[in-house]
Amino acid sequence: MSQLSPEDSPLAAERQAARGRLAADRAGTRELIAALSREYEGIVEANALVAVDDEHDPEGSSTAFERAHVAALLAQARDHMADLDLALERLEQGSYGRCETCGEPIPAERLEARPAATTCVRCAAAPRRRRP
Repeated sequence: MSQLSPEDSPLAAERQAARGRLAADRAGTRELIAALSREYEGIVEANALVAVDDEHDPEGSSTAFERAHVAALLAQARDHMADLDLALERLEQGSYGRCETCGEPIPAERLEARPAATTCVRCAAAPRRRRP
C-alpha cells in the first residue's frame, strides 16, 4: 500500500482549494477597486470642469451623493481586499478555517461562500457585546 505524499494529502488539497478561492476573490476585488477608482476619478474630474454650488445647483446634491456613494463602495472593496490578505496569512500560518471566537472549524460551505470568513456561523450570528 503506497503512502500519500504531503502534496497529495486531503489537507493539502483543501489548502490548495482555499488558496484558489482566495485568489479568485482577490482578482475580482482588484477589478472592482479599479472600476470604482475610475468611476470616482470621473466624478471628480467632471465636477472640476464645472463650478458646482451644491447648495443652489439642483444637480449638486446628487453629484455629492454619487461621489460619497462611490467612495463608500471603494472603501468597502479595499477593506474586503485587506480581509482577503489576512485570510491568506492565516492559510500560510495554518489557522485558516478556524473560528477566531470559539476555535471550532468554520464549515466548508461558509468558506466557499465567504473565503475571508473569520468566524463560524454560530459566532457570526451571536450578538456582540459592547464595551462599557
